[in-house]
Amino acid sequence: MSLAINTTTPEGIVLAADSRQSYRNQKGVSRIGSDSASKLFLINNRIGVAVTGLAFLQENGIPKNISKFIEQFKREVEVEKLSVKEVADKLHYLFDKKLNWQEQLNKLPDQIKDNFSKQGFEIIEIKKEQYNVKFKIKDKAGNIKDGVGGIDGLVLFVAGYNSDGSHEVYNVYIPGEVVKRRDSKQKGMEYGANWIGQTDVVSRIIKGWDPRILNTAFVNEIVKQKGQQEIEKQLNSLEYAINWGAMPLQDAIDFSVLAIQTTSAIQRFSDGIQADPGDIPGVGGPIDVLVLTQDGPKWVKQKELRIEN
Repeated sequence: MSLAINTTTPEGIVLAADSRQSYRNQKGVSRIGSDSASKLFLINNRIGVAVTGLAFLQENGIPKNISKFIEQFKREVEVEKLSVKEVADKLHYLFDKKLNWQEQLNKLPDQIKDNFSKQGFEIIEIKKEQYNVKFKIKDKAGNIKDGVGGIDGLVLFVAGYNSDGSHEVYNVYIPGEVVKRRDSKQKGMEYGANWIGQTDVVSRIIKGWDPRILNTAFVNEIVKQKGQQEIEKQLNSLEYAINWGAMPLQDAIDFSVLAIQTTSAIQRFSDGIQADPGDIPGVGGPIDVLVLTQDGPKWVKQKELRIEN
């Protein structure tokens, strides 16, 4: 699953990502395939990309690393003059076609129905939406539960500087949309940190809560009374007050690396959460760090080919 961190400060933009590659084998079991995968890429001297989610995509019936398609994109597209938004849009178009997620989503309602029926659950409702499938089931004790199913996809960071010196950061969701996260021209969006992939640990540390808290019964009851937007607003008051606008570039590097190291360490000692056990330790291996500034890019840390002694 991976973890990538973006920290944007007045001195520059930091992108950091781990190197673990995990996948589901033919039996549907999640396993770690490698700790040497590349997930961080320099598109041109102004823009970088980080990738989380699926480790492979099929091409002519052969599974190939996501990195292969990023490097192919760099060779086949005239990337030098592209803006940050143009890179985000073009990568969204590329992977939206490669993933072919619509076909998978069309099959998902039948898969959900078969899975729960075999376990003895009564299917009350299954509804396919734009990017997922919502369902309502009744268990053997008569309890009614709501659920959401989706397909394995990709989430990318596209971050960097435009030719006019402005900076932007976008999340690219596949399936999904392109969402702006940082914009130097929009007040309140200039600086800060964002994360994609297995984000539960860093969310708990920085924001003070894990999004899965919304799945708990007592929070669901409050959401019905006050609405999810109001509940999230109150929960966000727990977030640590960090002055991103005054953060030196070295501190941004240290923060980004620490977030990934801490996630990897917690995953080493845990196996999901009590309410949902069995999570895969998808964050690990060397951490690559790329810094983008108006003076150009710099790899603070990048994996190299080597021979282990």
